[in-house]
Amino acid sequence: MNVSHQNTDNLNAVISIEISKADYQAKVDKSLRAYGQKANIPGFRKGKVPFSILTKMFGKSVRAEEINRLVSESLYNYIRDSKLNILGEPMTAEDMTVDLDAQDDFTFRFDVALAPELDVKVDKKIKVPYYTITVDDDMVNRQSESFRSRFGKQVSVDESTDERDLVKGSMVELAADGTPAEGGIVVESTIVSPNYFKSDEEKAKFAGVKKEAKVVFNPSKSCNGSTAELASMLNIDKEKAAQVTADFEMTVTEITHLQPADLDQELFDNLFGKDTVKSEEEYFAKLREMIARQLVPESDYRFSIDARAAIEKAVGDFELPEAFLKRWLLATDQERKAETIDDDFAKMVPDLKWQLIKEQIVKQFDIHVDDNDLKAVAKHVAASQFAQYGMTGVPDDVLDRYANEMLSSKDTRSRLINQATEQKIQTAIKESVTLNQKEISMEKFQKLFETAE
Repeated sequence: MNVSHQNTDNLNAVISIEISKADYQAKVDKSLRAYGQKANIPGFRKGKVPFSILTKMFGKSVRAEEINRLVSESLYNYIRDSKLNILGEPMTAEDMTVDLDAQDDFTFRFDVALAPELDVKVDKKIKVPYYTITVDDDMVNRQSESFRSRFGKQVSVDESTDERDLVKGSMVELAADGTPAEGGIVVESTIVSPNYFKSDEEKAKFAGVKKEAKVVFNPSKSCNGSTAELASMLNIDKEKAAQVTADFEMTVTEITHLQPADLDQELFDNLFGKDTVKSEEEYFAKLREMIARQLVPESDYRFSIDARAAIEKAVGDFELPEAFLKRWLLATDQERKAETIDDDFAKMVPDLKWQLIKEQIVKQFDIHVDDNDLKAVAKHVAASQFAQYGMTGVPDDVLDRYANEMLSSKDTRSRLINQATEQKIQTAIKESVTLNQKEISMEKFQKLFETAE
């Protein structure tokens, strides 16, 4: 058997595999004998089927199977041993023909696409902006209000002072003249939240409302005709709610107001752990620090975009084995159509080129991911999930347990490997290029993405 390859140009090659009968016949005979030991063939005891019968009955299929296995193993072993950096998968040469029935010796040929040789060097010559988002007082105050609301308590009040207040009462459907409609809908008890009204006009009718007051409003307009919301508000089924368009009079019996938590030690402990923060000054400083930390991923994401652009510019444009890759995409993805493959491929080219550049960056910095890296990423993901629910300062043993659960899932583990690798690539880039540090407001930072679009 002989395996060789010949480049047709810098990006394409043909691998040839020459095999003779001597290369596969012994394996065919062995497979036939093994099959004869297990096969149930009428007229013969198991294991006593003559070899000639086995050959006649199964010889062609076993021969084809062994030849295909030999060719496949030889192909991929050659690619590995020759360290060919290929794109996609080898494809049978379009002009190759073999006849497994008529031939004993064969030459199999496979087209392969070669990855372009790139000169990628990430160093201080590459300059990339890094934007640090300024944490202003408005951000801090909004975060404080959010936390105080989350840990606040519901209290009963005589007068509404906030559209977020919950108004409880009874309701009666009105006729066109403003009197209770004969046979109309009567709701003994319900709760409305003006804050969620779709209509500002209807919302305004509850501004400053007091207990025992009567408010005339239109429930249908308040929820923009949503049958689900109407049905819930009026305690009726959706079919009946779909017919409701009239005004209702609500007699207010109770108003519930969310009283924000005080800026005291109880709130500080709930947010940051016992005695971590002991004063309002420390509380606001901690909030500012927390927000700044939460904004780092935003800055890093923008950096990844700018770093990619800068590195791509430094590397310069390069060609891909376009014809082969289009052919391979059509062969491996039945959803793709020949008439759209040019447009499909054009959309894929930027990310494919960046992936090839990243592979060189991985080699330059000898990047690899170990179990410790995976554990760290998993714990960070777990901490972020807790933070979404306002739970900060989660004990390390809890994060460790959640991380282990994530890593026990094959799919999740694979995603975390990709995430850890990407993080290491970005860290290596960030530590190696020249950073042009820039302070920027959130408003201007967001406009950076508008400009890019």
